[in-house]
Amino acid sequence: MELLKKSKVLVDEATLDKKVSELAEQINRDFSGEKLIVVGVLKGAFMFMSDLLKKINLDTEVYFLKAESYGKSTESSGTVRITKDVECDIFGQNVLLVEDIIDSGFTMREVFKLLSERQPKTLKLASCLSKPSRRECEIDIDYLGFEIPDKFVIGYGLDYAEKYRNLPYLGYIEAE
Repeated sequence: MELLKKSKVLVDEATLDKKVSELAEQINRDFSGEKLIVVGVLKGAFMFMSDLLKKINLDTEVYFLKAESYGKSTESSGTVRITKDVECDIFGQNVLLVEDIIDSGFTMREVFKLLSERQPKTLKLASCLSKPSRRECEIDIDYLGFEIPDKFVIGYGLDYAEKYRNLPYLGYIEAE
């Protein structure tokens, strides 16, 4: 918990809730009357995805995918491994991929490639956060919560070595 004492709030709970509501309203409009397959990228996106799903008023199915590039470090390894794949056929379906943060873009590029090969009707991306200053691959984010500075973020599903995911806000760790 020593690390938590060095963290600062980046986005508070009320601001998160307001933004999630706005994104859900846009998704509801964009997919009105259609079925939507929502695929969460584990583990970091689970809180954002849960809050978003509560506000989406569409016929939805929920699945998960797990992609890893960080391990126990604060820096991406640059290597992406898919360790859990989506357990449904997305051919011809509207798919909303839900991610916690787009950093370098490597992970999302690989995930998009994998899912695009399965020929969904649409493939859209919702991300709680984006760090454009770290981007190495161009990624189009259809539904974006917040652009943030180059800080290591924890809370609201995001972790440091599997800790701090349970914080109800987004915080960042001050560099030493």
